[in-house]
Amino acid sequence: VDSPFVPGERLYRTGDLARWMADGNVDFIGRIDHQAKIRGYRIEIGEVESQLLKVEAVREAAVVVREDGNGQKALCAYFAAKARLQAGDLRSALSQELPDYMIPSYFVQMERLPLTPNGKIDRKALPAPEGNADIGSEYTAPRTPLEAKLVGIWQKVLGLEKVGVKDDFFDIGGHSLRATMLVNKVRMEVNVDFPLRDVFRYSTVEGMARVIARMEEQEHASIPRIEERDYYLLSSVQKRLYIQQQMEGAELSYNMSGMMVLSGALDRDRFETALRGLIARHETLRTGFEIVNGEPMQRVHPQVEFAVEYMRASEEEAEEIAGRFVRVFDLECPPLLRVGLIELTPERHILMFDIHHIISDGVSTGILLEELLRLYSGEELAPLRIQYKDYVAWQQSDAQRERIRQQEAYWTNLLGGELPQLELPFEFARPAVRSYEGDAVDFSIDELKSEGLQRIAEVTGATLFMVLLAVYKILLHKYSRQQDIIVGTPVSGRTHADTEPLIGMFVNSLAIRSYPAGEKTFLSYLEELKETMLGAYENQDYPFEELVDQVRVSRDLSRHPVFDTMFVMETKEEQINRFGELTMEPFIQTKAVAKFDLTLEIMIENEGMRGHFEYGTKLFTRNLIDNFAEDFLTVISRICEQPEIQLKDISSNGLTARLENPEVTIDIVF
Repeated sequence: VDSPFVPGERLYRTGDLARWMADGNVDFIGRIDHQAKIRGYRIEIGEVESQLLKVEAVREAAVVVREDGNGQKALCAYFAAKARLQAGDLRSALSQELPDYMIPSYFVQMERLPLTPNGKIDRKALPAPEGNADIGSEYTAPRTPLEAKLVGIWQKVLGLEKVGVKDDFFDIGGHSLRATMLVNKVRMEVNVDFPLRDVFRYSTVEGMARVIARMEEQEHASIPRIEERDYYLLSSVQKRLYIQQQMEGAELSYNMSGMMVLSGALDRDRFETALRGLIARHETLRTGFEIVNGEPMQRVHPQVEFAVEYMRASEEEAEEIAGRFVRVFDLECPPLLRVGLIELTPERHILMFDIHHIISDGVSTGILLEELLRLYSGEELAPLRIQYKDYVAWQQSDAQRERIRQQEAYWTNLLGGELPQLELPFEFARPAVRSYEGDAVDFSIDELKSEGLQRIAEVTGATLFMVLLAVYKILLHKYSRQQDIIVGTPVSGRTHADTEPLIGMFVNSLAIRSYPAGEKTFLSYLEELKETMLGAYENQDYPFEELVDQVRVSRDLSRHPVFDTMFVMETKEEQINRFGELTMEPFIQTKAVAKFDLTLEIMIENEGMRGHFEYGTKLFTRNLIDNFAEDFLTVISRICEQPEIQLKDISSNGLTARLENPEVTIDIVF
């Protein structure tokens, strides 16, 4: 290229060169800033521009990445043409050569594109698309009152300011938890019982409105408040946790703890006042559990003693203190919540939370932190209409029990007959009584593999969760040589909209049974698993505790009932990284508890994914779990390269695993 920089004449500062390049004087094919990552897909912008220039009448074209007020990225195409062109026609032409995720969201036609003095397209001078863009079929405003109402519901569920009636729910941030929230809000605000399965079948506002318009309205029934009593019933899941808490070795297994570093000037009085306000607001934080006439009951205390545990320490001492912070709770003595602050310096603290699972779950933790922040910032919160005890009474009401009975047939049919026990290549003999001693192995799923998994989900109409669960089941099939496998997975359990603002234990466990036989292709197996998951979601109200009794699982103190392994996927929702004037970052503590033989957690991140295997150290060595992680990535690579591959052809060379007898080794051919 022509440039003011003469080779050999003199030395130039790199800043001069960088500024000259940034002004648009140089176009590099394949350079890193000529790529974009949108909705998890890596896009070569030059390829989009090349296809746009192939459209007849287009003379000039440039594609850039724009961000809206929410930080959502989108492709914006600018072009000059011999005649007026419609965005719909351009989209149609591009779709012949490009996948959907590479089609620009906005098209802006101009007389001519702005140029730099060097004759290159001046990308910085391209106008923002608002007001100028022809967005064609990319955004379609609601056309009926029903579509407008649904758009409003979608915006609340997805946290978006703008949703078009042709947008796909799962393309703009939807997943199974949000699908459940969507169904709840539709039931409450539109007065129809829209099935969860239909969110996957009619995943646009346009399609959903078309179906709902033909449905019969049903009056939404709110959860009623119950009269004040001395004691209240426990929910199904609370009963299970109460019993398991009494088992030897399980005392700490249901402590939910978290630690964060706060940077900035912390107002300790304001912080403690906010915590007390939170305890006054949510009855669960003032609830204890007592035996009454031989049955566990919950008792809501009008007031409880609470104080933040303050201490000063050096960085070295802080880790030891944090390790001792998580302790056994006495379930009779609320609050079953403790909070600690370690002052490292006047403007640097470690915030420690420890809360018992019997009064909280993952969604509740988010509510707790959000409301604590709002109270600390001086906000006034709207009073709660109901409390957790009201939900428990509703759950055990005649109407709800009838609904649960209707779901019973699904689960007894799915889990009928003799249930399989997963036999992985353990390296130690299984203890006679289940041990909770555990450790964890972390690993990463790079962007390339993540993008491949997302493409499979998009093409098959499955969710990313379903694709990853299929991969995990294939891994278990390879290690166990079994073709009938049950994996547990948690669901939020908040199937009524009234439960959304409550802190409490709502989570239910689903037992997902499927058959990863070697002759099946990955895509056919994924389709089977997808149907199984949709059925499970539709019947997710049926309590796991009752399922255990229904399928008459033989009690084995060395195993978890029904399944021995769990799969969990967490999406990276909007993170709270500020606390008033303070910034927050995680303080990492290693976990040492394993509720199951093996649990796989996948966290979706901005760039790729992060995996976490939690395992029982009385069964596995770390070396074997490292192999699990490596081979999980191998399965991902193979199915991304060849989605139609038969499961028996997915192989990994050199994998070995020791059996219970450490003197014997076998080669497992993947």
